[in-house]
Amino acid sequence: MNTAANIEIFDSHCHIIDPHYPIISNQGYIPPAFTVEQYISEVKPLNVVSGAIVSGSFHGFDQSYLRASLKMLGSSYVGVTQVSQHITDKEILDLSIEGVRALRFNLFRGDIDSVDEIIDLAIRAHAVGGWHAEIYAEADALGPYIGKLSKLPQIVIDHLGMTEAGLPVILDLIDAGARVKATGFGRVNMNIPRALERIAVRNENALIFGTDLPSTRAKRPFNSSDIQLVKDVLGYQLACKVLWSNAFNLYFAESHSCKIKRDEN
Repeated sequence: MNTAANIEIFDSHCHIIDPHYPIISNQGYIPPAFTVEQYISEVKPLNVVSGAIVSGSFHGFDQSYLRASLKMLGSSYVGVTQVSQHITDKEILDLSIEGVRALRFNLFRGDIDSVDEIIDLAIRAHAVGGWHAEIYAEADALGPYIGKLSKLPQIVIDHLGMTEAGLPVILDLIDAGARVKATGFGRVNMNIPRALERIAVRNENALIFGTDLPSTRAKRPFNSSDIQLVKDVLGYQLACKVLWSNAFNLYFAESHSCKIKRDEN
């Protein structure tokens, strides 16, 4: 059995777009539908068995779609949501009970006024609900704020930091304990194999894989070859961590060994 080909995958970054729930225009863009059923159809052949549903800019602060999606996908999936600065502690706790594990800040297309606001809300969400912070931004723009962001209990950077220019900032944040999503290969502007190698060398626990499905507004949508790229660049042992255990440990906060699908033949 080729065990590398049968690694069970934790999808740390996917979006559900259900037209039965509120969708808002962002910069004039409204995404096409991508339901839970469509998502399952896409990832089942890839051996994806767990993951994190991430709220996009087009979801605003709506939680109804996320609650419904988490119920449909079950306890192996968690949520990453966007909330108002005015969210109450009780609302954070209620969302935690329903499976939300992280708070997303969209600096790339969102409406966050300052890094100080991010830090204040992220610290409160962690204290109340145990949530970590996830940031979507071109990482080079975060350079002036490395010191402040490094004080957060846990930070995750989306899509490899987006650009080659941001890689030095990513590496500095990794030194402070950040995780980095190996996601959105079709939307970044960088040498992806080189970035994967440098991040993995810096900290083999830092990289976490995600499909980025349905790849809204990406220059190229997700392809299964993105998974193969991770395996080819990093080798079996590191790929196992990136595709499964690093993300599982982040979102479920417990030790878990690399899971291999049984050979049913």
